[in-house]
Amino acid sequence: MKLNERAVRKDYILEAARQIMAAARTAPKGKGVDLLEIVTLTDEDIDKVAEQMERMAKETGMHFLLRDSENIRQANAMVVIGTHSGPQGLNCAYCGFASCGEKPQEAPCAINAIDVGIAIGSACAKAADLRVDSRVLFSAGWAVEKMGLLPGCRQCLALPLSVSSKNPFFDRKPKEK
Repeated sequence: MKLNERAVRKDYILEAARQIMAAARTAPKGKGVDLLEIVTLTDEDIDKVAEQMERMAKETGMHFLLRDSENIRQANAMVVIGTHSGPQGLNCAYCGFASCGEKPQEAPCAINAIDVGIAIGSACAKAADLRVDSRVLFSAGWAVEKMGLLPGCRQCLALPLSVSSKNPFFDRKPKEK
């Protein structure tokens, strides 16, 4: 039997994405409370996120969104991690308010944000273990959040994945007007 790497690349990236999602899920959570949602997007779903990023660039004037939209179109898959909002009752003031009771509902809980950060770090480590190219993109996560692809979630981060000769997510040129 002869197995060509190019022929199995799609299968490999999807298996890698499954393992990366598992790594994110098993990452430690504040107070042991799991409020994360984790999904993998491919093909037309990535294109829809890229289109949303292009619209956001026009609305905001943030041209890095154009560069990043081109970047995710080069991804074979994209893992997205977001969190539901759920104050942990620690009254830690990390969110900037003296207590959880004083924090407005629309203000994110810092512990929830930390959980997303730990999960994305674990996901990146697993991607590196699997020799899958990746880059954390706030911009693509922001677009996913605006599109409601992770209903009820905030503070989304995206991790586009690629298996190619050169990592498409580095050595990126700024997008000109």
